[in-house]
Amino acid sequence: MSDEIRQLPKLWTGDHYNEGIGRDDIFDKLREECGVFGAFNVPNACSLGYYGLHALQHRGEESAGMATVESATGKFSYHRNMGLVKEVFDEAALEGLPGDRVIGHVRYSTAGESKLANAQPLIFKYRDGDLGVATNGNIVNAPSIRKELEHQGSIFQTSSDTEVIAHLIARSSKDFVSAAKDALQRIIGGFAFLLMTNDKLLVASDPHGLRPLVMGRMGDGYVFASETCALETVGAVYERDVQPGELLILDKDGLRVDRFERLERRATCAMEYIYFARPDSDINGINLHSARKRMGQKLALEAFIDADIVTGVPDSSISAAIGYAEQTGIPYELGLIKNKYTGRTFIQPSQELREKGVKMKLSAVRKVVEGKRVVMIDDSIVRGTTSLRIVNLLREAGATEVHVCITSPPFKNPCYYGIDTPDRKELIASQKSVEEIRQAINADSLYFLSHDGFIEAVGGNDGEFNRGMCLACFDNDYPTPVDPTSEKSCSC
Repeated sequence: MSDEIRQLPKLWTGDHYNEGIGRDDIFDKLREECGVFGAFNVPNACSLGYYGLHALQHRGEESAGMATVESATGKFSYHRNMGLVKEVFDEAALEGLPGDRVIGHVRYSTAGESKLANAQPLIFKYRDGDLGVATNGNIVNAPSIRKELEHQGSIFQTSSDTEVIAHLIARSSKDFVSAAKDALQRIIGGFAFLLMTNDKLLVASDPHGLRPLVMGRMGDGYVFASETCALETVGAVYERDVQPGELLILDKDGLRVDRFERLERRATCAMEYIYFARPDSDINGINLHSARKRMGQKLALEAFIDADIVTGVPDSSISAAIGYAEQTGIPYELGLIKNKYTGRTFIQPSQELREKGVKMKLSAVRKVVEGKRVVMIDDSIVRGTTSLRIVNLLREAGATEVHVCITSPPFKNPCYYGIDTPDRKELIASQKSVEEIRQAINADSLYFLSHDGFIEAVGGNDGEFNRGMCLACFDNDYPTPVDPTSEKSCSC
């Protein structure tokens, strides 16, 4: 992993200490992968890209970038920097990005160092002109391809595994589209690619559809994004999801649909439904707010708790908490409030400040939870340090009981497809029983949504929904070959 991993202070759980490992964020949560946005044949494309990337900011807060092309002249421009979208793109930066075509990216890195060279879109000069590449996901076999290319003389400019596809394309003697198809056939993993040259835009989704990618229309133009919420933001009309193994080719002749690989098994990342995507987005036609409410309802049926109030951990668990409360009849309350203005931190605080840091990010509402038996709904438990801190927050605010309900099965296995996860030995559910986890997080009780219950909740009334998810983080059934010794990384 590229970001520095530091040891958190020991945390008292009542009868023992629990040592947690975390990043500069006080919370031990799964990190969003990255987000991509693209548009073709739209006026002032960079303005559209700005708003589209802003809608996807939750998927990456480390860096942002855009590349544009003027179709009349083929002029290729780009700008990228470290920081949030609103920090990277001021008026001057946007004025320097003319064109009616754009690809953009917001990044949270887990592969490659946190530095400007790895910010996307990655830009290359090759024999046919300019090439910009933006991707969300991870190329599992990138290390072996990179080693092979380096032995053949390739010189890599970044530590991002996205760069391997540019080298594969540049070394091919075929035309750009054919070279891109060959390159896509070589790589293994979960990815959503936008590749732009001076005269073409290519859009591709991995053969399993692990990473979400949607297409919309805007007049005579096309818009592509990691989530439907970005289409809504820019005023585009959703048309369809980009299908697994599909390659869309856009140029002066319009849109052509091709494939670089046939679909063998659709396997959209389960964590998109549980946590990553915004609740106002749809994935495979399923609204995420509605799906998360059903998760809460299903969890209530599997694990009813006699309590006074239900509260959700903001923001991703609010929908599920509402569903749990509706199903049980227990009142839903805002027992936890997230401070949205703490910003990002690049410092290493003292132990005292780190211990206080959780209250900077999240606060328990004392007048709501004091003297109450609380059901706390959350989406997942990774190492357990986050759950411990939040349970203790509620107890310190006067809650008499804290019962934890998780709207996913136990997270036991690392992800190799673009989610920043620890090694298996650091995943608490792979090392401890449910009862041992309960003790470690200082909860009065602990329940996880069952495997079958989760599938049913996401799919709603679609009895055949299990056609569509990767559940490897829960059941160890990976849709592609993986190397357990490789870095669990993200090409973003």
